[in-house]
Amino acid sequence: MTVIDLESYEDALATYDPVMGLEVHVELGTKTKMFCGCSTELKQDANSQTCPVCLGLPGALPVVNEIGVESAIKIGLALNCEIAEWCRFARKNYFYPDMPKNFQTSQYDEPIAYNGYLDVQLEDGEVFRVEIERAHMEEDTGKSTHVGGATGRIHGASHSLLDYNRAGIPLIEIVTKPIEGAGARAPEVAKAYVAELRELIKALGVSEARMEMGQMRCDVNLSLRPNGTETFGTRSETKNVNSLRSVERAARFEIQRHAAVLNSGGTIVQETRHFHEEDGSTTAGRIKDNAEDYRYFPEPDLVPVAPSRDWVEELRKGLPEMPRLRRQRLKEEWGVGEHDMQSILNAGAVDLIVATTDAGAPSDQARKWWMGELARNANETGRSLDELPVTPAQVARVAELVASGDLNDKLARQVLEGVLAGEGDPDTVVEKRGLKVVSDEGALSTAVDEAIAANAAIADKIRGGKVAAAGALVGAVMKATRGQADAARVRELILEKLGVEG
Repeated sequence: MTVIDLESYEDALATYDPVMGLEVHVELGTKTKMFCGCSTELKQDANSQTCPVCLGLPGALPVVNEIGVESAIKIGLALNCEIAEWCRFARKNYFYPDMPKNFQTSQYDEPIAYNGYLDVQLEDGEVFRVEIERAHMEEDTGKSTHVGGATGRIHGASHSLLDYNRAGIPLIEIVTKPIEGAGARAPEVAKAYVAELRELIKALGVSEARMEMGQMRCDVNLSLRPNGTETFGTRSETKNVNSLRSVERAARFEIQRHAAVLNSGGTIVQETRHFHEEDGSTTAGRIKDNAEDYRYFPEPDLVPVAPSRDWVEELRKGLPEMPRLRRQRLKEEWGVGEHDMQSILNAGAVDLIVATTDAGAPSDQARKWWMGELARNANETGRSLDELPVTPAQVARVAELVASGDLNDKLARQVLEGVLAGEGDPDTVVEKRGLKVVSDEGALSTAVDEAIAANAAIADKIRGGKVAAAGALVGAVMKATRGQADAARVRELILEKLGVEG
């Protein structure tokens, strides 16, 4: 890979002002494709979910997916956009093997939603408004697999395999207006915007928005202009960035690269670029001589879309609470600070904690288990929290067993371990492993007597006033009971038997 010279980030921002534009593609969770009845189910045999429409065969006529239109309107409303009373589709013409028709059915100058905004909150609490240019409907392309090369790209490959299962899957493309005024925080704003947009899309229920699965991906457009000037510089477009961290890294890298080129007297080339996860760099893709290098014309096979105002208002009334407002409400209800709430958000635990409290657990206990033991397991196994084989209801039951005194924290961790291992629900794991707290006073009293007899010197220290030494006897009892005793009650019994006040 070619080594690219970079300016230091601080020096770049001392001279230049970054301007960004973010284009986010969201793959909708419809059961069928945007213009035909083919299934959108994932991981099926290559080219098994195709028909004359999505293969572009002569004479095949498309029909618009109503749920796709409904999802587009919901997204537009949630982004504070105006919803068009009349809009239509266009043919975006280009020749490339991943689109068998040689054009993509999209929207051009008449999108379904336009002129909106999304307020995003940065980690220190500052709110930054990102203005939305448009949100429009289109279809996804097929998938090309390039075989034989070292990089997985077409250059150097011996041949390519084409799978059209994805061709025609509904997409919504959300395009921002130029994002100005972020300064050194531009990469952070980019990451926060995509994160907030992802939460919004998930809240609407129109897509799972899993970036790692390509259900949501971002093109990062960036240019620099000298500080104090108004004219935009030449932009680069880093394509298909598929994680929040990578969006931030791509913006930061391009700021440093642009600055290095400009400071050396060079000229920025308007081009697409590829992002490399391994080191956060970008490399050149294809030149884009014109701002728009596609030919568009109205799609003659589809009638215009004219959503009634009654339908739009009905959808507006059905919108859920917006994620940022919901987080603020939960933060106050849970009594947590901004830092803790950000950690919960970063872990993807907000909905899981809410579902656990809905199942009956106190919010502090729900947070404790999801952000503690379960987050640790997720990190160790390389999974997200929602991929763990445990339900909020099961976590709530563990919290209930702790509250009732049937489990202590140590035993509760073992119960969760059993649930995650597929041994059954919490009560089944407790019974199979014999994990209930020993609450029989007689058994506890005997265990305490044995610990005192076996540790006479420690017992004498306690009688002499060194109450802190009781911890050693508590540990002995806990070991003898395999951690199944109530430690607090064990301490009380020890002090009672030794005639010492706690």
